[in-house]
Amino acid sequence: MSRFHRALVTGASSGIGEQFARLLAERGVATVLVARSADRLGEIATDLRTAHGGSAGGDVEVLTADLLETGDLERVTDRLRDADAPVDLLVNNAGSGQVGLFADLDVDAAETVVRLNTIVPMRLTHAALPGLTARGGAILNVTSVASFQPVPRMATYAATKALLSSWSQALYEELRGTGVTVTALAPGFTRSGFVEAADAEEVAAKIPGFVWDSPEDVARAGLDGVEKGRAMVVPSLLYRVGVTASSMTPSAITRRVVGEVTRRVR
Repeated sequence: MSRFHRALVTGASSGIGEQFARLLAERGVATVLVARSADRLGEIATDLRTAHGGSAGGDVEVLTADLLETGDLERVTDRLRDADAPVDLLVNNAGSGQVGLFADLDVDAAETVVRLNTIVPMRLTHAALPGLTARGGAILNVTSVASFQPVPRMATYAATKALLSSWSQALYEELRGTGVTVTALAPGFTRSGFVEAADAEEVAAKIPGFVWDSPEDVARAGLDGVEKGRAMVVPSLLYRVGVTASSMTPSAITRRVVGEVTRRVR
């Protein structure tokens, strides 16, 4: 069982977000599932109600929204402010990315990545915080191991995740003693829908299988970290070793190494 009563999960229709929804239901947590795909959210909600109908985990609310649309984002922020069915765990999972040389990519799409990966979680968190500080609760922000160093050919994506990671850890300290924790979850390569959405199948095919994590393992590590009140979670031992090594290496060397790796897998 979890200490949380109701969670709102963005990007809940597939990948890591879907696994958050399923694992929360198993832990007896009611959920508000947010994504653009009404059909897919409906299927997941039906599954959870059927499997967990006798417990709070079967209490599933579907909120179809495109978080890049102002009106839809406002509907989600309004839901977070609803004191009649309060949310005590906000999971900012929705995100997007681009793969390729920045000069060759669509700059409007790059701006969309910045908005979805940084501005949207900021606005949702700001809406949730008054209720969370009054009742206690937590925020889980899905960042990436890409947040720990510049990543050529994923420059904008890595930069947004660096911002989200730094911001999350700053909030963790700002909220110390309030009963609210903020956890940054930093997975590496994960078998989710990100590769397809970023049109990066050819690049992904060149990456060795052993470096990939499953969405379920990533989501479980994130939720376990939240339950423990941790500020940062890197799910895989492989990536924890990599992050530690990166932090001890001069930035010029790290940048050059990552650049060389990305050139080889392009």
